[in-house]
Amino acid sequence: MPMEPKLSVIRGATQKPAASKKLVDVLAKVNDLEGELYVGYPILGSSEGKHPIDALLISRNHGIVVFDLVEGALGDFRDRQDDAANRLEARLRSHSGLVERRKLVPSLRAVSFGPALGVGDASNTSDEYPLLISDQQILDYFASLEKTDSDERIYGQTLSALQNISTIRSSRSKRTVTKTDSKGAKLKVLEDTIATLDHTQSRAVIETVRGVQRIRGLAGSGKTIVLALKAAYLHAQYPNWHIAVTFNTRSLKGQLKRLINTFCISQTGEEPDWDHIRVLNAWGASGGAQREGLYYQFCRDNGLPYYDFMSAKNQFGGNDKAFDGAVSEALAALQGDPKKLYDAILVDEAQDFPPSFLRMCYEMLNHDKNLVYAYDELQNLAGQSVLPPEQIFGEKRPGEPRVKLTEESENGARRDIILNVCYRNSRPVLTAAHALGFGIYREATEGKTTGLVQMFDVPQLWTDIGYEVTDGNLAANQKVTLRRTSESSPRFLEDHSAAEELIQFIKFASREEMNAHLVQAIKQNVTEDELRHDDIVVINPDPTSTRKLSGPIRAALQAEGIDSHLTGVDTDPDVFFLQDKDSVTFTGIFRAKGNEAGMVYVINAQDCDAATLNLAKLRNQLFTAITRSKAWVRVLGFGPGMDRIESEFRRVVDEEYRLKFRYPTDEERKQLAIVHRDVSDAERKGIEAKKGGLAEIVRGLESGEVHLEDFPPDTIEKLKGLLGN
Repeated sequence: MPMEPKLSVIRGATQKPAASKKLVDVLAKVNDLEGELYVGYPILGSSEGKHPIDALLISRNHGIVVFDLVEGALGDFRDRQDDAANRLEARLRSHSGLVERRKLVPSLRAVSFGPALGVGDASNTSDEYPLLISDQQILDYFASLEKTDSDERIYGQTLSALQNISTIRSSRSKRTVTKTDSKGAKLKVLEDTIATLDHTQSRAVIETVRGVQRIRGLAGSGKTIVLALKAAYLHAQYPNWHIAVTFNTRSLKGQLKRLINTFCISQTGEEPDWDHIRVLNAWGASGGAQREGLYYQFCRDNGLPYYDFMSAKNQFGGNDKAFDGAVSEALAALQGDPKKLYDAILVDEAQDFPPSFLRMCYEMLNHDKNLVYAYDELQNLAGQSVLPPEQIFGEKRPGEPRVKLTEESENGARRDIILNVCYRNSRPVLTAAHALGFGIYREATEGKTTGLVQMFDVPQLWTDIGYEVTDGNLAANQKVTLRRTSESSPRFLEDHSAAEELIQFIKFASREEMNAHLVQAIKQNVTEDELRHDDIVVINPDPTSTRKLSGPIRAALQAEGIDSHLTGVDTDPDVFFLQDKDSVTFTGIFRAKGNEAGMVYVINAQDCDAATLNLAKLRNQLFTAITRSKAWVRVLGFGPGMDRIESEFRRVVDEEYRLKFRYPTDEERKQLAIVHRDVSDAERKGIEAKKGGLAEIVRGLESGEVHLEDFPPDTIEKLKGLLGN
């Protein structure tokens, strides 16, 4: 994984682009400056309203510096410095870990920077109110500051205080524990530890581009939180914008609204204006604002025929064909330019939508086309891969795509962000989930040369999502061993429990035996382990059988005095966890998407190894179910299918939670489900350059201009190994 520079820059929305760019450029020249520089962040609230900070530096060795950037007239910069510093100090003082008696622990300074000001203006500077106008003055200012020893605890708590992630990630209800080593106590520590956004997550939240932005990340990387915070940030920066946040899983609606509301209040002191920021289902129907969705709005406002689910199913076919058919027909029937309904649309779970839906969202936006979509390929429950943007959004004219994520944004913000750190699943849990999802240790069936179920189309994607090669090569027909890095899978996620406690696959002789075991396990969780009812989720991978198969289990729990609910049946479709009573959540796989719990039970896992052409879809269901767990997961099943799945898991354990396999050949990959990854222009050029360089070597050898003896012996041996000679 590439190392981040000592000074990480996160470019938010700003009304002062010239001064912001100049500040970023000059701070990059400051010696030994470490930390995070935010532009256009945070937005601080008070009784007088919202106050955006022009730029903020949080440095390990220089403390906190808040910048007042000057473009145009100087004005009263002293008042602006006082106002920004006072508001920021008030925010920091509300966190006890940053205060010793009455003193704020991290140093806090305010500086004005006006690169376009004249010498006359600069005469107003003083030690108490610095006013800097040149690169050299910035360099001299930081050189004059007394360096402090890096205190990672204070640094982390300062970031947490500014981001308010500890508040946002807080439990749904108060957690009370009496035992230091109970599962409840361990879960509390985990929740308290994940209190800050990492650099990449911060960029995904704050960095704003004009046009389309894509956020990719594996399960547990924080995509839903990032998307909700991004929506809230845009709403705070542009309160007059009409913003829509949409999703595929109905039960995500409440979570998204809670996250947006919490972030707005904690950052600005104000609740969001729900008339300007709306959390909407993708489909929707008539019947008032609560039932509206983006597709319904598109049809209604453009005078187009609208299909509900049943009519779409009858017209276009079941499952995903229904929505794709309905949306595609609406786009085809459109006459002229569509109505521009939103200034920004944010799409969660984009892997579960047809490309036509993203195209429709694009058409609903004003001329800036501010569309943000987030997805994880391996949670695609439909068995289809997300297409590259050039294919999703089409062409302006032949050979010129409407959307190119490789284009440089006007402010240096990234259009394509990969979240490769998993903050939900421990290394053993995530590695096991990937092994089962891809079929890494699955035995090849008769007539097949590999047991793999699916594979990335570009090998590099394994390293993009946080794996490193420990042996072999990520290349066709080559053996390779992969493991998660400590950076991509933080150790604190697994240090609280032994690996064999974090994840277990348990085979039973019958369904009845499995059900009885589950009831007793849940009883122990709530009576002895100090887990709350809403710490427990029971997932049945097959959504069509969930109601029938969960019934006997829930009846047995009720007999033990433990309440439960089945999402979407006993609850409103938008509700996943109950807020007003203690109740264990039972759910099918689709409603589980986007949600998480400390203890996850996956039942009837044998159904994920059926002899079917849709094996990749079934394995993605198993992957998604396993990765709902924040701490512990139990995979339960019976029969021959469970024998095979358990055997694959045993291999994961035997290989010490590494992925060890032969990368498929091009011919083998044609028989597999392919998980796509776009190759950037820079990467493509690099590949072509390497290919060209190799061709030159071959031509040189053929012509006699160079000889094998001209190359180092170790290089020749490596080439022979890669070529299989």
